[in-house]
Amino acid sequence: MYGKDSPIGVFDSGMGGVSVLRKLSRVMPGENFIYFGDSVNAPYGTKSKEEIKALTEKAFDFLRDKGCKAVVIACNTATSAAAKYLREKYPDYSIIGLEPALKPAALSMDYPKVLAMATPLTLKEEKFNSLMAQYEDQAEFIKLPAPELVKYIESGELDSEEEIQYLEEILTPYKDGKVDAVVLGCTHFPFARKTIQRILGDDVLVFDGGLGAARQTRRVLEGKNLLNGKEEGGAVNFINSIPEKTEIAKKLFYYKG
Repeated sequence: MYGKDSPIGVFDSGMGGVSVLRKLSRVMPGENFIYFGDSVNAPYGTKSKEEIKALTEKAFDFLRDKGCKAVVIACNTATSAAAKYLREKYPDYSIIGLEPALKPAALSMDYPKVLAMATPLTLKEEKFNSLMAQYEDQAEFIKLPAPELVKYIESGELDSEEEIQYLEEILTPYKDGKVDAVVLGCTHFPFARKTIQRILGDDVLVFDGGLGAARQTRRVLEGKNLLNGKEEGGAVNFINSIPEKTEIAKKLFYYKG
């Protein structure tokens, strides 16, 4: 059973979901969280939809068994594969998924050019493309796969020379006013936000789905009278299917960039 004082569970296949956890803890600083990263099965992007759904349900069950009052699926791939299925199976339980921030980017100005950065799999996903299609009359979207960026974040190599060089290479064609906004369509990418902003320029707006997920989680818990009412002092318990990875998760959580 769970109640107001129960923790909120946050799940990702690896380290990327820590960027969502950071937003959750800022929106609800008095809440306690359990972050579970399934690094032993990462990356999910190379697996079939059925495999991803099974792994996501296993992680969900793990967090529910820990007494979590809600579970945030802090992964675009896992959300696409399993969120609808889990909500249908557990209709009374609070399950929050991730939504790529394409809408706020498209509506940020009059017909902006929006660079959509994500993993190759996410850029192919039906959910991502159907959402993009909803706003294609209001913005021009340019897809940019950035598969190598995940590798740097997963290893905790933040702001490394190699990471910066990689971003320079893929983003240089979009510098000097060629885009108006960029959507970070993978939960790993906000950890490179500072470098992305520097390369593209201060006038380029940067969006990611973490804040929207955090606000939605708060709304859902408020609606069910499940917020603990505290304004500070929340704790985070990091768990990973590869125990040594918990230190990287902590490093990312406290990253100042």
